[in-house]
Amino acid sequence: MHLAAIDIGTNSIHMILVRVAADGAFEVIGREKDMVRLGAGGLEGRPLGEGAMASALQTLTRFKRLADSRQVDDIVAVATSAVREAPNGGDFLEAVAAQTGIHARVITGVEEAALIHRAAVHGIDVGGGAAVVVDIGGGSTEITLGTAAGVQQASSFRLGVIRLGERFVKSDPLTGGDERRLARHIRHELGDFARRIARTGHPRVIGTSGTVLALGSLALQVPSDVTIHHRRVSAKAIRNIRRQVVSMSLADRLKLPGLDARRADLIVPGAVLLDTILRQLGADDITLCELSLREGAVLDYIRRNLVHIERVEQYPDVRRRSVIELAVRCNYAGDHAGQVARLALAIFDETRSAHGLDDRAREWLDFAAILHDVGALISYERHHRHSFYLVKNGDLRGFEPDEIDVIALVTRYHRRGAPRKGHEVFADLPRAGRRAVRWLSAMLRVAESLDRSRAQLVEHVTMRRRGRHWTLRAAGRGDVELEIWAAQRNVRPLEIELDGTVAVTAGRAPG
Repeated sequence: MHLAAIDIGTNSIHMILVRVAADGAFEVIGREKDMVRLGAGGLEGRPLGEGAMASALQTLTRFKRLADSRQVDDIVAVATSAVREAPNGGDFLEAVAAQTGIHARVITGVEEAALIHRAAVHGIDVGGGAAVVVDIGGGSTEITLGTAAGVQQASSFRLGVIRLGERFVKSDPLTGGDERRLARHIRHELGDFARRIARTGHPRVIGTSGTVLALGSLALQVPSDVTIHHRRVSAKAIRNIRRQVVSMSLADRLKLPGLDARRADLIVPGAVLLDTILRQLGADDITLCELSLREGAVLDYIRRNLVHIERVEQYPDVRRRSVIELAVRCNYAGDHAGQVARLALAIFDETRSAHGLDDRAREWLDFAAILHDVGALISYERHHRHSFYLVKNGDLRGFEPDEIDVIALVTRYHRRGAPRKGHEVFADLPRAGRRAVRWLSAMLRVAESLDRSRAQLVEHVTMRRRGRHWTLRAAGRGDVELEIWAAQRNVRPLEIELDGTVAVTAGRAPG
């Protein structure tokens, strides 16, 4: 299947497009990023700005179009610090859903930390040991301690680079006094958490996010097009970068090779923040990781939806997959439903010259056959009526409303009664739809009878015509007498549509 994961952050909005295999492995096939600074001027309980929200909506609209063009099966979107703190964050996400169809979920700081940790230990081999993961965002910083198996400790701190820049960076270059006040504030916010981690024995430190990667690139002095994933940077090198960028003016920082111009102002509080964190952790170095929150969201989606992913790989067509998912939810008998569908389609093909229906109607018959008994989940008595209700209200995806009505009605009439103009839903269908329901329900009724024993004995069905007389021959393994008897009892609706008679007999399977 194909999945899009979107991270609506305080500084940037990221999207990755991934291909997920049936075994849960995934491959990133596309990346998009836009630094809209959604939290600029907000945070600390202030509302998101109108301009920032408009820019974010434009970005998300473009991301949705791109995801649709890649035919993704699902979109998972999470919103972090800026949205969760803003009094109008909920209104913003409602506008996003209304304008783009993207339904983003606000996650807590601890949830964010856990997802980031999952991504980091997926991207960096930590073996059987412990690792600290540090993610510096625009509004918050997440720090976790854990292993490849999961998180042991996690915390989210209001130490994002936008937040710190707006509060402490009052001059350019930053004054010594402001730098000391900034570092002191960071140490205070980290409190005992970093010291507790440091006392565990200096585990490996992994750093994610744009700020950490930008500082890592500056320290390593590598071109911007060179991957730095899994590269180690010494704490001393980060300290040297801090001294360098803090002492420079914005004009000078803009000349730094490999530094994104849009990050040139935020790199100052970011450098002070990362250096202070490493000092508090007592870390000798930091391993750079290019996987972060969006990859963590993908991994979490995979963990929670492995059955669905396997089904997407098995049934790439959204319509068929939707039908199978409804059938599974209703505990359908798969062997029986598959046999009835196979036999119904054989009858459809053998009578094409009489009914003249197209392949779309053939697909409706196939789906109705798969779903014909789902109503037994409610009660076997009148289960055909329950099947109609479940199909009609089963959230089938990829279908026009009239198509769902046809499929539901075909299940409704597969057992008892006949379509009548006075029946609700049937009466509202156009003439061609009503004709399809009559034909398809008649075929389904005979096909269901041909598996009366539910032993899938009938292997082959043929229908031969002589004038107004038809002969249906059912060939199979063993004794199919019960199937022949049941089909003969239920053939009348098909005879009406054929305007003739149908004799049901046992035949010999070909070959």
